[in-house]
Amino acid sequence: MSDAVSTPIASLIESVVDECDDELVGLRRDLHAHPELSWREVRTSALVAARVRAAGWRVTELPRAGLIAEIGDTGPIVGLRADLDALPVPDLTDDPWMSTVDGVTHACGHDVHTSALVGAAVALGRVHEQGLLRGRVRLLFQPAEEVMPGGALSLIELGALDGLERVFGLHCDPTLDVGKVGLREGPITGAADHLDVTLTGSGGHTSRPHLTEDLTYALGKVVTELPSILSRRLDPRSGVSVVWGIVRAGSAHNVIPATGRVGGTVRMLDAIAWGEAEKLVPLLVEQIVAPYGVHAQVDYQRGVPPVVNDVESIVHLGHAVERVLGTAGHVPTQQSLGGEDFGWYLDRVPGAMGRLGTRTPGGPTYDLHQGNLRVDDRSVGIGAKVLAGVAVAALT
Repeated sequence: MSDAVSTPIASLIESVVDECDDELVGLRRDLHAHPELSWREVRTSALVAARVRAAGWRVTELPRAGLIAEIGDTGPIVGLRADLDALPVPDLTDDPWMSTVDGVTHACGHDVHTSALVGAAVALGRVHEQGLLRGRVRLLFQPAEEVMPGGALSLIELGALDGLERVFGLHCDPTLDVGKVGLREGPITGAADHLDVTLTGSGGHTSRPHLTEDLTYALGKVVTELPSILSRRLDPRSGVSVVWGIVRAGSAHNVIPATGRVGGTVRMLDAIAWGEAEKLVPLLVEQIVAPYGVHAQVDYQRGVPPVVNDVESIVHLGHAVERVLGTAGHVPTQQSLGGEDFGWYLDRVPGAMGRLGTRTPGGPTYDLHQGNLRVDDRSVGIGAKVLAGVAVAALT
């Protein structure tokens, strides 16, 4: 690790983040109390833009929501990304800063991601002010991570990755204690797609299924057979998983309905299998329902590729974690089937995402996308220091 990173700059980053820790925690709680859904992060964007500008960054606010900020004049550019949006999930906590928006909460920790990146911006602003920044840093405050295909593609179209050498991000992990960051070379998340299948048929009376098209039975076959067949048609090492979240058909016990729908996700660990699934799934659905005479309409929405961490970028991230938390601060982590549109960035430029521990040691373990999610506020400052540190490490 460079001496320039390990001593004066690292110490400066740490002191600046410590100075504004109460502000960052306050921002996190404010964002949690006022969550905004995908593409509606207007208030969030305005708060972030004002604070980042005050720290000396050049800010470009994006057309719908989100912003891109840059600091530094010449040299290579390193990117740091945070996502802004909340989920359509009710807040089940009773914290003083619980969501004030019915049915919406930051159940994935994006309030932590955003606040940590604001903290990194304040620290890096001071580094630049003192003439210690060797290059340029670009901040990507991205809207709409929680919808497919995700806001990352919108930022890419707007030139967010132009000239970037690397890009980094952190994601909350409520299974890791605060003070730990999970790192992994190679793939760390899975590919994730949305699948909707609508069946239509003549319908009729349940006493005469032979004179109708037994749509509900055919729908059940799709539910049970598609996951098993797909696992036999794709490389088993890809870890393909089809899980249904919606099953709807009928409204009476003795009526075979004329339409029905199932919806779910198709996930896998491997990018090659991901490329094959989009064409294979509609073909398999047609084959499954063919004996029952119903018509299938398949809406397969390609979502996100796996997040594949670049080896050299993980080294930089590991160094940054060590400066903040010591050698015991980073721990191995496993690849998950969760989708994350940060994968679109790493499909174009090298970079890495780490998992930021948010569990209070000895406290309960929560799960993401659940309304009872609580995070240890100390994770905000840790995330800010790690993000600022990895930007400097990657530029040195």
